[in-house]
Parts: sequence; structure tokens; C-alpha cells
Amino acid sequence: MKKLDWYIIRKFLGTFFFSIVLILSVAIVFDLTEKIDEFFENQAPLKAIIFDYYLPFIPYYMNMFSSLFIFISVIFFTSKLANNSEIIAMLSAGISFNRIMRPYMISATFLFLLFASLGGYVIPKATGRMLDFQDQYIQKFTSENARNIQMKVEPGTILYIETFQKRSKTGYRCSYEHFEGKQLQMRITADRIVYVEDNHWRIENYTRRTFNGLFEDVQKGHKLDTIIPITPDELFITAEEAQEMNNQELRQYIRRQTERGAGNTKAFETELHRRFASPIGAFIMTLLALSLSSRKVRGGMGKNLGIGIALSAAYVLFSTVSSTFSVTGAMSPFMAVWLPNFIFLAIGIYLYTKAPK
Repeated sequence: MKKLDWYIIRKFLGTFFFSIVLILSVAIVFDLTEKIDEFFENQAPLKAIIFDYYLPFIPYYMNMFSSLFIFISVIFFTSKLANNSEIIAMLSAGISFNRIMRPYMISATFLFLLFASLGGYVIPKATGRMLDFQDQYIQKFTSENARNIQMKVEPGTILYIETFQKRSKTGYRCSYEHFEGKQLQMRITADRIVYVEDNHWRIENYTRRTFNGLFEDVQKGHKLDTIIPITPDELFITAEEAQEMNNQELRQYIRRQTERGAGNTKAFETELHRRFASPIGAFIMTLLALSLSSRKVRGGMGKNLGIGIALSAAYVLFSTVSSTFSVTGAMSPFMAVWLPNFIFLAIGIYLYTKAPK
């Protein structure tokens, strides 16, 4: 590490964090102006507004728009270096462009590790508080009722509930079926199913049919206690709650829902891929911005800044739009999340070949 490396790293990280503070401060002011009426109407406590909404707001949106901040920061200070002929001086002194790139990539590695750690383990916990606040005081997105629930709770065992009420922990018109291979062995239909505790469920007004070849044994009863490895909370998990889970919880949830045959894992798989694709964008945005802004141009840094903001905005927009393709099933979660990185990496490599060497 030379003085030049530390000089560029300080410029990179200093500009990056300064831009974050500046832009997020403006964003908070606009958000507060927009939502202040709802805060008063729903009587949101000042403590909750500060610590449960705006405190998690900062790392959440900092992580979401990290690629944009990185791109603008590199474009800004590198254009300034180029306009001051510092890049020309480095190249004239025999320093290669690849050597100049080293401190940029060291800084990008630091930001990659920072946002990968924050996005995987720190931000989900904070996001949970922010979403709970939004659900209570701004716009409710959770539901008290679930309909047409069907899932594989164990290998060969299928549970179906037509309607389930979260508040009373009661479901109506349900069936519980057990298969061995493709052969139906037992089927229980009931008017009601009630969650007691610790995976303990009570089936009421039931009819139980046991099949043995061509023979069928029918039993009817008022109450039947059984163990079903599922809790009511698992019936009400929404796509928004994927942001509240850390990486390990996301993997466990996806694996469990896949084993159960549930089809609501696309949003969760997309969120898991995004937590790795977004930090990787630090390297891509750094390569793009450095290659674009390292050449001294007439008119100062305005042109580079304009192109940089347009490219970074296109990257964020493309990433957001492509993620919706995964949720709708048009693309796989992997391809939907990583496709913007592949495209902008190709653009970055092209600009790198055109950069002054």
C-alpha cells in the first residue's frame, strides 16, 4: 500500500459516505413530509417514529441504493482527478491503469463485505421493526384471514384448509390426507381445526376414512387431538416478510416450503439472491465508473456525472424490474436477479478497453 493507494481510498470512501449522508437526509425530509399526516392520524408515538421507522430506514435504503451511491461517488471524485490532470500524471509516471485500479477495488471489497454483512444479518432485524411500524401506523399489509391453504406438512401428508382466522387460530372446512407412494391410506375431513399449542391441533366434527385395498373403515367423532408440524404464523408469511429474515432463516424457510410443496417461495428466493448480487454490484459499478470518468474531457465533470447518473439509475431500475419477472414466474429467481449484473459487467468491460492506458 502506497501513499497513492491511501489517497484514492480516502477519496473513494469519503465521497461515498458523504453522498449517503446527503442523499438520505433529503430522502428522510421528503418521506417525513409525505407521511406526517398519517403519523398524526394514527397517533404514532414520537419514539416509535424515530427508533422503529427512521433509524432502520437509513441502513435499509443505504443498502438498497448502495450501487447508485458507489457509482456516483467514483464518477465524482475520479472526474475531479482527471480534470486536475492527476490521472495523466499517474500514467505519465509509469503507473499502469491496472495499478491505479487496485485501490478502487480494495475500497469496493470493503463495501462488498460491509453490505453483504449488513444485508444478510443486521438489516433484516431492523427491517422487521420498520415493517411492523408501517403495518400498524401507515398501511396495513398483513391479513387476519388466509384462504385455500394447501401444503405438504410431512412426507406423504397433505393438509388443506379452506379458511383460517389468525386471531382465533381456527380453520374451517379442512382435510388431512396421508399417502404411501401414490396410494391414499387415510383421509380426515372436518368442519373445524383449532391450534392449541406446540404443534398440537384439535380437529372438530370430523370424519375419518381409512383405506385398505377395496375396504374402507369410516369413523366419525366430535374431537380429535393430533400433532401437525406447523404453526399458524407459517400460514400468514407474506413476501414482505422475506426482508425480515436473515440468510440462514431464508434458506431454512425456502427448504421447508419446497419440501411442503408450497408455491410461495419465489419472492424469498429472489430476496436471497439479491443479498449477494447487490453487494457484487460494488465491483461492477466501480469498474464502470472508473473506466468512464478516468479520461479528461472538455466541459469538466458535468458530462461524466450525467452519464454516470443515467447508467446507475438504469442499473437500479433494471434490477427492480427484473426482480418482478421472478415473482410472476417469467424468469427464474437466479436469472432475474443476476441478469442486470451480467449486462452491466459486459458494459464495464467494454468501457475498460476504451479507458486511457
